[in-house]
Amino acid sequence: MHPDPNLEERAGDFLIYGGLIIDGSTAKEFSAAIDELRTRHGVPRDYRLKFNPGPEGFTHEQFIALKQEVLETAARFGTRLVVYTILHDIAVDSDTARRNGINTVCYHFDCILNRLGGAGLVLIDRFNDEGNAIDAHLRDKFTVGITGLPYSAEMRLANITGFHYSAIGQSHFPSVVDVALGSLRLAINAHTRETTGLLATANTLLGLLSPMFWRQNDNDPVPELGFQFSPKTIKAPKYKAKYQGLKDFLAEAGIVTYQEITDQRTY
Repeated sequence: MHPDPNLEERAGDFLIYGGLIIDGSTAKEFSAAIDELRTRHGVPRDYRLKFNPGPEGFTHEQFIALKQEVLETAARFGTRLVVYTILHDIAVDSDTARRNGINTVCYHFDCILNRLGGAGLVLIDRFNDEGNAIDAHLRDKFTVGITGLPYSAEMRLANITGFHYSAIGQSHFPSVVDVALGSLRLAINAHTRETTGLLATANTLLGLLSPMFWRQNDNDPVPELGFQFSPKTIKAPKYKAKYQGLKDFLAEAGIVTYQEITDQRTY
């Protein structure tokens, strides 16, 4: 899992937290494919692949081609995105929002594992929050699970066998997550900031990302397990319009999300 690649807090922007589900049975082949494309694109061995910046000496076009092939390779190996998003205007602060994102994405990962009938491991991109609260938070995810659910005081994430840190450069997988979430954030910002010059790029990126979102069946809308708008109830009309606008923008690009944007509590 990976936090928002760009935590600049700007009115009207959405904070994004997400993870990538990788099948352990094909992880070795997926990693080798990323090795191969790095070699073919002439990526320096010591370059740590991220959404930005690109390798030294790469043109803009070369770097775009590299990132596009990373996303295409991830889709080909059946990796699946699980995303949580909240308006910066609503979030208490970035650290709390990221911890809430971890809660949501881990809970949804556990639910998906339950449906698939298997177990999984969580690797989280290291970040330092105030007081290093993330360490205790991850211990709590393992020993307790999720608390404060509307239908249960707490729920153990029994399908997740551990929560561990990783970092870009320690494997290819954090790099792929960074490229995917960075691409999603650029696309969403093009919409929320009304950057018309980037809308064509945004649509291209969303087209690459669309097959990567987790769905029960490939042609289904993306359920809340794959894309969670938070909070579920939006009371302020101006904020509700922002969420609905994002939902409509994603749908126009082929990412139809199942969650309704509501101002009434529903169960």
